[in-house]
Amino acid sequence: MSFENREGQKVPNTALKIINENGLVNVDSEKLFSNRKVVLFSLPGAFTPTCSSTHLPRYNQLAKTFAKEGVDEIICLSVNDAFVMKSWGESQEADKVTLLADGNGEFTEKMGLLVDKTDLGFGKRSWRYSMLVNNGVIEKMFIEPEKPGDPFEVSDADTMLNYINKNAELPKAITVISKPGCPFCKKAKELLASKELDFEEVVLGRDATSVSLAALTGAGTVPQIFIDGKRIGGSDDLEKYFK
Repeated sequence: MSFENREGQKVPNTALKIINENGLVNVDSEKLFSNRKVVLFSLPGAFTPTCSSTHLPRYNQLAKTFAKEGVDEIICLSVNDAFVMKSWGESQEADKVTLLADGNGEFTEKMGLLVDKTDLGFGKRSWRYSMLVNNGVIEKMFIEPEKPGDPFEVSDADTMLNYINKNAELPKAITVISKPGCPFCKKAKELLASKELDFEEVVLGRDATSVSLAALTGAGTVPQIFIDGKRIGGSDDLEKYFK
């Protein structure tokens, strides 16, 4: 097994699939990449462990940062059908990444990255890789090393972002523990939104309980805000943090 680095070559011209408001539709790859800067990452399969825990979520998390660096679209590709890709994207809440299906493996085969995973019951699948495409031409490729299993060392979002701009400012990891109807929670979320900061919300009664709140924070009130692993506190504490 030997994979060719295709930097400087045009991407294959094939039809990919997506499900949108018009149903199951074709996406012409030539139009998809023409006159645009696109990051594409391809992986072995939807709902598989590494793809779900790290690969897709991190690209989704860094989507705004990529956009600031001139990237028009981030595409996740897999040799799955479009219904599976749509369901996976929804379950991952990956709303900033376009998930496309290469169900017959045609695009992947033309990239020279279609591999046989029949030993796992997968059939033909894509080897894991990422690439930066400028106006239909592959500028940079990160192909995972040819090792047994499913290596995940170079096709990640951070490696691609570092190639584009090693000094790019990474987004902060922010979590807000809240509860429905809490005016102070609303105030804190509005403040974060005004700073154009994305955050994950953990809602008491839905995602966690007051016992979890006390165990994690030592406090009994909401909101409780965490930024990059540090507990900030409530809404007033958040205002002080930004000042």
